[in-house]
Amino acid sequence: MTKRLALSALLGFLSLLVLGATSVLAGPPPAYFVDESKLPFDALAGTSTTRSWGVHNGAGYRIEVPDNWNGDLVLYAHGFRGIGLELTVSNPRIRQYLVTNGYAWAASSYSKNGYDVPQGVKDTHALGELFNGRVGHPRRTYFTGHSMGGHITGVAIEQYPQAYVAALPMCGVMGDDELFDYFLDFNLVAQALAGVPAQFPFPADYQTAVVPVVKAALGAPYPFVLNARGQQLRDVTQNISGGPRPAFSFSFQVWGNFLFTVGVTGGDIGVAPGNVQDNGDTVYQIDSDPALSTAEIALNAAVLRVTRDPQGRHLNGLANIPPISGRLPIPVLSLHTIGDLFVPFSMEQVYARRAAAQGASDLLVTRAIRDHNHCGFAVQEEARAFADLVNWVTNGIKPAGDDILTPATVADPKFGCQFSVPGHEGFASCVP
Repeated sequence: MTKRLALSALLGFLSLLVLGATSVLAGPPPAYFVDESKLPFDALAGTSTTRSWGVHNGAGYRIEVPDNWNGDLVLYAHGFRGIGLELTVSNPRIRQYLVTNGYAWAASSYSKNGYDVPQGVKDTHALGELFNGRVGHPRRTYFTGHSMGGHITGVAIEQYPQAYVAALPMCGVMGDDELFDYFLDFNLVAQALAGVPAQFPFPADYQTAVVPVVKAALGAPYPFVLNARGQQLRDVTQNISGGPRPAFSFSFQVWGNFLFTVGVTGGDIGVAPGNVQDNGDTVYQIDSDPALSTAEIALNAAVLRVTRDPQGRHLNGLANIPPISGRLPIPVLSLHTIGDLFVPFSMEQVYARRAAAQGASDLLVTRAIRDHNHCGFAVQEEARAFADLVNWVTNGIKPAGDDILTPATVADPKFGCQFSVPGHEGFASCVP
């Protein structure tokens, strides 16, 4: 199963979308396009809705309004689509719940691919304005998204604080640039532990010439059998991805190969004018004791240090990889799987700490789900979260969440049980 999970994640991240039969140019260069023949979609069985689709400002979109529309709109932001030229629209996974309960929804393809959060923010917000003109002004608009779409959600509510009433980011890149630092950390620590000299930028033959040597030095077959150095890499990865938590050894088996493939192409992530990755001040720990052991002192001395370019990051606005400040203007309920090492659970901890620093902790609820996949939620978990978010907005009842900042709580074998439905593979049962 671990091989299947990792392969699924890798294909989802790297797949290039193929050219369709008909296309609409969306603003070269490059020549992004929308295959309009793929935009139409049918009503779900047992529902009666009005559906519309098209291309707006170079982005494809879908809109669905149930006949019993309750006046509320949900904007959905999809995740990373690779660097292909075809722009595609995704329906929200909780579509059935939304239309059954009277909610309209709208989703954009964005007018660009790549890790372009600013474009996703602008195109999704523009779709909400298009909805206003085509359908009517909603009484309330909610914003939700997966993965990069979670990053888009977090940025959008800060950029347009009056436009939305609540947000549901899921498996989101809520720590913005820190995700790419995490990718850097893994690869540089792995090379240091393997005794392989590191270079930055990573060499062109990194995957073929360097990674096999590193893996061979960490265990065989890596990551399923680890020697002492491989175990140290696993333990460092646990600490930089959220701390000790249930079933982490299994999580590492799922993701241990994949992490050599991300964040190693130059540091600008395809959107910034310079390198955004940085580990200049990072202190790597193998165990949970804050005091550095002899082995940790040696590791920190051995890891190559990289400093970001001054122009690579911006503190404010829609530029490069836009930051999420944690200055929450509205209620936010955030979901994350604890075994995800692609967009790790630590993203939620970064977000929670930033919200606390802004005095906005009362507006943030986080729920931990016991799954190893990226965005591996059951639909019921997402629907419950949305329903609880709406109840928070309409009735003032703040939903329950998980304590994600207390290490002992996160490390408890039952962490994540409160909001996880049965059936997630790779975790012990939550039932005593």
